[in-house]
Parts: sequence; C-alpha cells; structure tokens
Amino acid sequence: MSKIIASAAIRGAHRMVERAEEALAKAIAEKGKDTKIEYPDTAYFLPIMLMLLGQKVQKLGDLEESLQEARKLLAEVPSDELWLPYLGDTLDAGAATLLAEETIESLKYLTGPSPVDGIWLGFTGDPTLRLQGIKLVDGRMPGFAAIVGATKTNEEAVALVRGLQERSILVFMAGHSGGKAIAEQLAEEGIQMDWDTFLVPYGKEITAAVHALNFAARSAMTFGGVEPGDLKAAREILLYNKKRVHAFVLALDSDPDVPADQVLTDEKYATAAGAINFGFPVVSDVNIPEILPTGICTYEHVVANVPVKDIITRAAEVRGLTIKVEKIPIPVPFGSGFEGERVRKEDMYVQFGGKYTDAFELLRMKPIDQIVDGGIEVIGPEIDAMKEGDAYPLGVLVEVAGREFQEDFESVLERRIHEYISCANGIFHMGQRSITWVRISKDAHAKGFKIKHFGDILIAKIHNDFSSIVDRVQVRIITDPDKIKAPMEEARRVYSERDDRIAGMTDEDVDVFYSCTLCQSYAPDHVCIVTPQRLGLCGAYTWLDCKASYQIDEHGPNEPVEKGACLDPVKGQWQNINDYIALKSNGNLERFNAYSILEEPMTSCGCFECIAAIVPEANGVMVVDRDFQGMTPVGMKFSTLAGQIGGGTQTPGFIGIGKLYISSPKFISAEGGIERVVWMPKALKQEIGDRLKARLKQIGKEDLFDRIATEEDADSPDKLVEHLQKVGHPALAMDALL
Repeated sequence: MSKIIASAAIRGAHRMVERAEEALAKAIAEKGKDTKIEYPDTAYFLPIMLMLLGQKVQKLGDLEESLQEARKLLAEVPSDELWLPYLGDTLDAGAATLLAEETIESLKYLTGPSPVDGIWLGFTGDPTLRLQGIKLVDGRMPGFAAIVGATKTNEEAVALVRGLQERSILVFMAGHSGGKAIAEQLAEEGIQMDWDTFLVPYGKEITAAVHALNFAARSAMTFGGVEPGDLKAAREILLYNKKRVHAFVLALDSDPDVPADQVLTDEKYATAAGAINFGFPVVSDVNIPEILPTGICTYEHVVANVPVKDIITRAAEVRGLTIKVEKIPIPVPFGSGFEGERVRKEDMYVQFGGKYTDAFELLRMKPIDQIVDGGIEVIGPEIDAMKEGDAYPLGVLVEVAGREFQEDFESVLERRIHEYISCANGIFHMGQRSITWVRISKDAHAKGFKIKHFGDILIAKIHNDFSSIVDRVQVRIITDPDKIKAPMEEARRVYSERDDRIAGMTDEDVDVFYSCTLCQSYAPDHVCIVTPQRLGLCGAYTWLDCKASYQIDEHGPNEPVEKGACLDPVKGQWQNINDYIALKSNGNLERFNAYSILEEPMTSCGCFECIAAIVPEANGVMVVDRDFQGMTPVGMKFSTLAGQIGGGTQTPGFIGIGKLYISSPKFISAEGGIERVVWMPKALKQEIGDRLKARLKQIGKEDLFDRIATEEDADSPDKLVEHLQKVGHPALAMDALL
C-alpha cells in the first residue's frame, strides 16, 4: 500500500485522538465525570463505541475508557520512506479516528456548539434509520455516498447530487475543502436537503463524517441482528457492511490550485481509513496516492484522479454496485431521490387538489380492445393555458389491460401513482384516491414540464414495473372543472366497492398466505407471513400486494405458501407455514403464531411502523409508532424497544407491526385483541382513529376509544393503571396476561 497514505492516516489519527482527549478533559472539568452523554433518539448509545468496543457509553467518564482504547490502536507514525505492504496499522488508525470523532461529535450535544444548525442535521436517530430501512431493502435506495469536501463550482455540485438522486443513492455530506462544503454550495443554489430528498448534510467539520459510519454500524445491529459486545461481533458488523451496505466515499477538491496534501488533510486520510474498515472504498478527483490491490474492500481501496463527471460511474464500479438509471420521456430528472421533494408556495407554478380544487386518481382494468397503448389525453387546459400561482382540478384516470391482470390488482397499481409522480424533480405529490394534492414548480415548468407528462411517467413506469401482468396502458387527465365532476363521483363509488370487498376478506377465506423476504437483504433470518388480515410489519405490503408481486415475478421476494393443517386456530399456527419459515430463516425459527404477542410471535426485521408491547402492570398492551419520541409506560422509548426486537428474533411480549394491523380483527386476538390496548401516542390514535372506531363499533365497544390512554394521561405504569381504573378500561378485568 502507499507509504504516504499510511503515514498521513496514522498521523491524522494521532491528531484526532489528541483533539478528542482535549475536548473530553474540558467537558469533564466543566460538567463532571458522571454527567450523562448521549445522542438523541437512539438505543445504541454511542454506536461506534458499541460496535468496536462493546462499550455502552452513558456518562462522560466512560469516554475516558473509549479514548484509552483508541490510544492502544495507534502505531508510531511511519517515516515517508518506510514502505508498508499491509493495511493493518492504517486500519487501526482509522478505527481510532472513528472513536475520537464519535467522542467529539457526541460532546457537541452536551457542551456545544449545536451540531443541528441551519442546513446541518447532525446525528440520525433510530426512527429515521428504520424509516429508511424499507428503501434500503426493497432496492429503492441501492446504496449511499459519503461526500467529503466540495466541487470546483456550484453547477458541478448540483450536477453531481442530481446524478446521485437520479440513481436513488442516498447522499451523506460532511467536511469541507478550502473552507467550502458541498452542502453549502447546494444551499446557495436553493437545493432542498433532508431525508426526503436523499441529501443529508451532517456537518461542516470532517468529524461529522462519523455519522455516516455510525448509521452503517446501526444498520447491521438493527436489520442484521448482530449483537455487539466483542471483537468477533465487531468483525461481523464490518463484514455485514462490506457485503450488504453498498457505500462509498467521494473525496472532492474545490480548488485546483491548492496542493492535494492541503485538500485531503491527515485527518481526512484517517477518516477514510475508518471507512475502509467497513469495506467502503474512497474515490477522489484529487491526485492522491492510490491503493489498488483488493482485500478489505471488494475491489480497490482508494482510486484517484477521477473527473467529477465520471465519478459516480467509477465509484459504482469500485464498490460493485449495480445502478439502473430510468430514462422517462420527460424534461426533468427522475428518480427515487426526488420522491420526498417539497415544492413551496413561493416556488410553485400551479397546483391541483388539496383543499383548493377537486382531484382524484383512479386505475381501472379494461378490455384490451378498448385501450390504445401509450395513449394520453388531456381534457381541459394544458399548463401553458394556466395562470401562474392558481389552483386547477386534476383527474388522473389510468386504464390498463393484460391477459394476466386481475381486478384485485387495481388498487395495488393505483397506490403506485403517488410514488411514480413524486419521483419527478420539481413535482410535489401527496395523498391518493380523491384526496390528492399536486404542485408543479416554476423550475419544472421552465424546463418544459406539461400536464401530459404525468401520463408519460405513468405509462413508462407501469410498463416497466408490471410488464408481466400489464400489456396496454392509456391515461386520461382532466383539468376542466366541469368535466371532472362525473368521473370523480364514479371514482368514489369504485373506492367504496373496493373497500367493502377487501374489508370482507378474512384469513379463513384463503388457503394461501404470502411470504415476504424482501428484508432478508438486510435481516437474513427474518420472514414475514402476510395474510388478508395482517399486512407486512413495514406497513407497505398487503396480501393483495404480495399476490400481485408474485404474479409479476415468481422468483421475487413474495411467494404463495399453502397454509396446510391448522395446528392452532386461536394463536394462528399452520404446519406448512412452520415448515416454510424454518427453511427460509436458515433454520433459526421453527414455528410462529400469527395472532399471539406472547407465544412464539412473528419476528421483526427492523423497519416496522409500530411496536406492540405488553404492559404487565396494566394487564394490557401498548402500541407506539416510530414517530413518537417520548417515554412509554414500559420505561423505554421507541428506539430502545426497537433495539430489542429487530434482526429476525422472536421476542415474546413484543411484536413489530404495521399501523393498519391495529384495527384488524386478528390483532393479538389470541390475547383478547383490541380490548387489550391500553395506551398509544395521541398522534397515532388520531391517525388511525376512524379505522379504530369502526373496529370498536363492530364489537360493540365504541366507548373504548376514549378509554385508551395517551402520553397526556400517563408515561409510567403507575400513572397508566391509575388512569385505566379511573375510566374503567376493560383490560383490568380480563384474564391475566402473565
């Protein structure tokens, strides 16, 4: 390997550890060794310490031990004349650097300056990690890039991140070059940066790069079920990332006149060595020494002199990452990285729906001879005839035909309309059915985006994603306020019919359930079994979704599983299901009960929408969603609870679930069902209120809704029991859970 890189990385590690020791000593002098230290909203303490040392850092004094271990990893700085043919000392220096950087960044939350400042987001909490998990496992987010530094021009910066967004690659940003950070360049150009757009600016200092790596470490612990604690576990976490988390580092230079050794400082070399430990290669546009032999990384470790215009392609090659760029015939960029993009009112050209006008989206099956494939008709004014700033109606009617298409698939494809339209840069889309809200930005309009392009998007994507069941697609788009009324009423009638049909489907009506092994790319031992009355725990896949998925790809993540002999109708256990999960979990599971939270419950991968947990003192069950950041009555926040039940293990008393499952008749029915629910966050209770009230009405318990406590009523077992006694909650009189 390069002697220059080795000496620079080890020298940088020494400096970083010294800096961390100084910062820690100052914090201890001001606050005392027993002062609590933590990142916000995580169950993984300081993740790098937990991963590398198995250490659960909780107070300032604990960090002294962390840095002592970092010191032990530091070799003497070799002479530039000394040739080192191996990476050992450099990798150790990288690990020491990460321990030091985690110390420095965590201290900011205690002593300042605040890492959350302006465009800078600081540490990523566990709920966000889990929310993004489904995108990681289903391929919408094939990997991530950690950008260090800045490009030579703002235009180059925008082109680079747009290229990454079009490829749906998550972008982490930290550090600067010559005083300029790429996130600052993007901000100057008005580029939206947040998790919704796949652009995450951590901090301007190079130390903030550690957040990309503690994100990767938690991915292994969250989804992979790797329990930290010793060197063997640390190795497993690093290998997990090499095999499953497709990430790379882009080290950029903003000033061609500045020598390379001033752009990529010793501290940056040391941080890069830390990333290489994870199997993440470094690709740079700077003329730096290279490390081309393979070993820790899948292919090369450090590749230099790559022009920024070619750097994405080269980085993907070096990381072994296959990227598909979708070419949709529209005048704006398209990709999953734009899916959560917002269009603010001041940036809007025109809007549709929301609280302003009528709007709906409907997908229907038609006989093949009634469809002109690729046909697009706009009924009403095109965007050129619209007044800037005004609101117009929007009806989107998609008609499909296919020999293998079934009526049940209509709603499955219809739900994808939101995702498809949202992936166009400069287009904001929210909601579905007759509650949609769409905005077209001034920038998209200036680039030539028209109403008919909604049709181009939908036709291209439906053909691409559903080619095995869809042969023809045509789209009608209505912007005329008079001509939208009748089609909108027809759409509402169809929605109602669908709801009645699907709501009446029970687990007993079918002989086949569907598996979902999508998350096995990150959680190798987890298997979801999706039934008509229990959707996937991520909340994204229903029984009909899985059925359609299997029709599309028989070798995909969803397979039909014959239920076989029923072993326990109350708990929900079938022989063939047991045999299937034993096989698909690599022998780690023998059986599971679909309707029980206490006895051999379904496993969880980590990207669940909610957690249901037993509250023994209340003889009931609480449900908490990942958006709730407060304390729950079991004495743990969501992040702590989630850390105990993910990774494909069975944890009696705890299950990960989708929100819709709460109002299902099969929800923990073995233990009494919905009557056992004693607590949930107020926001979640309001969100599922209509469905929950409808379910309670079915069982003649309408008054139970108001008896379910929220954080406003209780945040401890004692307060919860007191509240339940006051309102007369039925759980207190039910058979004992434990």
